[in-house]
Amino acid sequence: MNLFSIDDLIFKNKTVLVRVDLNTSYNKSTRKIEDHERLREHSKTISELSEKKAKVVVLAHQGRKGSPDFTHLDQHAILLSKHIGKKVFFVKDIIGIKAKNRIKSMKNGEIIILDNVRLIDEEVENKTGIEHSKGKLVTNLFPLADIFVNDAFSVAHRSHASTVGFTQVLPSVAGRIMVREWASISKMESETCSIPPVVYVLGGNKPDDCLKIIEYLFKDGTRPIQTVLTCGVIGELFLMAKGNKLGPATYEYFKGEKYLILLERIKSVLKHYSKFIQIPDDIAFGDAGRKDISVNSLPAEGLIMDIGEQTIKKYFKILKKANCVVAKGTPGAYEEKGFEKGTKGLLEIIADLDAFTLIGGGDTNQAIKKFSIDKKKFSYVSLAGGAFITALSGEKLPAIEALKESKKKHKSKAHALSRFYK
Repeated sequence: MNLFSIDDLIFKNKTVLVRVDLNTSYNKSTRKIEDHERLREHSKTISELSEKKAKVVVLAHQGRKGSPDFTHLDQHAILLSKHIGKKVFFVKDIIGIKAKNRIKSMKNGEIIILDNVRLIDEEVENKTGIEHSKGKLVTNLFPLADIFVNDAFSVAHRSHASTVGFTQVLPSVAGRIMVREWASISKMESETCSIPPVVYVLGGNKPDDCLKIIEYLFKDGTRPIQTVLTCGVIGELFLMAKGNKLGPATYEYFKGEKYLILLERIKSVLKHYSKFIQIPDDIAFGDAGRKDISVNSLPAEGLIMDIGEQTIKKYFKILKKANCVVAKGTPGAYEEKGFEKGTKGLLEIIADLDAFTLIGGGDTNQAIKKFSIDKKKFSYVSLAGGAFITALSGEKLPAIEALKESKKKHKSKAHALSRFYK
C-alpha cells in the first residue's frame, strides 16, 4: 500500500505536528552537535510545510537518557534555521504550559521545535499505537493540532509514542523522506528487483544485522537472490566458519565484541546456501602499513582491517552483471590510511553500475562523502540505519504500519475530514 503524503492534505492555517529525526553526532568536549545530512533533508519537509502556510511544530530527539549525546534541541533549531533560511524557534518544553501556549499563539508559516521528546520517559517505551495514544505526549499535544506528519523513517522501526501514537487520533501522512525511503526499500519486493541477478553487499561492524538479512533472504527459497558478497566483520566470520584461523588480534577483538556467538548460525547458513554466498579470497592487515595476504596464508599477524585486492576484483566481476544491488556497511576500516581500498573500490564500482542500487547504513553514507562519490550515481542512498536493516530483514516497521492504518481509517472518513483532504 502506498502511503498518504503531504500531497494529499491541505495545510493552510492548520497546526501540524511533524516528527523528524535530527539525531546527530555530539562532541563531548565542545558540547556541540555536528551538522548532518538528516538536518538538511528534514529541513526541506519542514520548509515545504511552512510555505504551505501551516503552523509547524517539530518533534525530534537527540540521544537517549543516560547517553553522552543526550541533550536539548536548541542547537538543532539554529542549524534548521540556517538550512531553511527562516527562524526556527526553540521551546524548552514539550507538553507543559509553555509549549501549549506557544503552539496556540503560532501564526501561519511559523516554525517551532519542542525540546527532546525523549525527556519524556514513555516516548521510548515499546507500546502499541492505541496504548501510546493514551499517554502524556499524545493526549497533551493532539488537541492543539490538526495533522500529524511522520518524516522520521530512521526511527520507523521503533514503536514509540511520537512514531505510532498520533496516527490514532489525527489525520496522518508521511513526509518527503519517509515516502522516498519506503518507496526505495519497497522496490526490493517489487518487479524492479524480481529479475536476477540480485546482489547484496554486506559488511561493516554489525554482523548480527548482516546475518539477519541473509537468513531472511534464504528463508523460503522463493526470492530471486543470486549472490551475497560478504566483507567486513561478517565476511571474516564466514571465513572462521569455514575453518580459517584469522589470527590472535582479530580473534580477541571478536571475542571482546561477542561476535563469536554468531558462528553456529553462520555455519548453518553455509551448510544450506554456500553456493549463493561469496567470502573474501584475501584480506589486509598491518600495524605499520597495509599488508595483503591470501586467506590460504592465514592466520594474519595483526588485526584484519580490509578485504584484499583479489576480492575486490572478484566482487567486481559479480557486480557488473547485477540487475539490482543492495549495499550495507563497509568492507574495512576505511577511516584508516591504507585500508580504504575495499570500501572505496566497491562503492565506486557500484556507483558506475547500470542497475538499481540501494545503499544504506551510516558508515556507508560517511564513506561516500569521504571519497567524494556523487550520490546521484546511486539509485537511492538511505539516511537510516536500524530501520533500513529491519525492513531488509523482512520485519514490519511499526511507524509504517501506523501510517497505513491511519490511511485506511481516515480514507473511510474522507467526507467528514473534507476540511483536510484535497
